Amino acid sequence: IDRMFQEQHEIAFQSIDCLECANCCKTTGPLLTDKDVVRIAKHLKLSPQQFIEQFLRIDEDEDYVLQSVPCPFLDHDNFCSIYSVRPKACREYPHTDRVKQKQLFSLALKNAEVCPAVFQILEEIRKGFK
Repeated sequence: IDRMFQEQHEIAFQSIDCLECANCCKTTGPLLTDKDVVRIAKHLKLSPQQFIEQFLRIDEDEDYVLQSVPCPFLDHDNFCSIYSVRPKACREYPHTDRVKQKQLFSLALKNAEVCPAVFQILEEIRKGFK
């Protein structure tokens, strides 16, 4: 399964340009780790506490998440203004090139609603089982 996901991930991202879409940044928000908070705050020349107060909230699972979507760091041209220091969850999205896809399958199904690349990956894998 992992190999199929990785192969289809490579194929999908040869033809899909995230900058034409940015649905992930427009409709969902990442979980931020403590390391993300420190790194992004430093980049923005804020203290971690200032960054948290300005941009984050704590969700029901006690995780840091953005106060609002679309992401406040998404520019009008779909570029990320903090791309070089973006959260780990953003760097790894849509998670279709990771190992242990069997355990991540429900996440892939959820992401397919947002990300055309994930939808394409799942469709191609489904076709392979016919």
